[in-house]
Amino acid sequence: MISVRKRYWVRGQDSVNRPRHERTLLRVAGLAAVSALFERDPGRVERLFFEARRRGDVGGFCAALARMGKPYREVDAAELARVAGTVLHGGVAAIARPRPFASFDPAAVADWARDGKPILVLDGIGNPHNLGAIVRTAAFFGVERVILADRPEQALPSDASYRVAEGGLEHMTLYRAKLPAALDDLRKSYRIIGAAPESGESAMKPVGGKPAALVLGNEERGLDPNVLAACDAIATIPGSGRVQSLNVAAAAAILIHALSRGRS
Repeated sequence: MISVRKRYWVRGQDSVNRPRHERTLLRVAGLAAVSALFERDPGRVERLFFEARRRGDVGGFCAALARMGKPYREVDAAELARVAGTVLHGGVAAIARPRPFASFDPAAVADWARDGKPILVLDGIGNPHNLGAIVRTAAFFGVERVILADRPEQALPSDASYRVAEGGLEHMTLYRAKLPAALDDLRKSYRIIGAAPESGESAMKPVGGKPAALVLGNEERGLDPNVLAACDAIATIPGSGRVQSLNVAAAAAILIHALSRGRS
């Protein structure tokens, strides 16, 4: 059986010199996520496992791996669950190298803003499922850039986030940056809007002029006080008051939709 241990060495290169995120192989499960991976960057795939019911769906993937001299294998459901680390694998799982983070270059921010699209800034989103759900929504609405706070509690792309994102991570450019310092660089070209459960403007208010940089905070603590203070405006989603707040992924979906409508 092909080993699926997640620590690895990169073809003679000492992976200790690579960022931690890039030293860990990912298990990308589900047909949508695996399809997006092969469509966008098949060279990152190291091996592929699939059930018999997916033969017709993965033929092209297997051919691509054969050309690269990389293995693929049909397995039963029990073995695929072990490989994928979940029974929610959709009949196929790829073992792949993660995408490196893009370099956050303040000089490039003005070019980003020319397309008028909002960007996301995640300030300590700790749950990988929330990260995946947020990225899936962002990809659905055409957002292309996400900045992840360079702090320990911030979730990074993982098996779980790839599965939940349903291919969205392959359509996203991810950056890591220190907050709130990066917000000062963004402010020249973006309106910085922080999400908070109270005391903000209506989330449905269109954003005029500059595109928005939407900042979402940690699931329990919300935005760091220094990050909150650096925002140009605060957005709050009005509700019935029966529950205190929405899950951050649900809030992100509402806010991103509102911002997308503001562009139309």
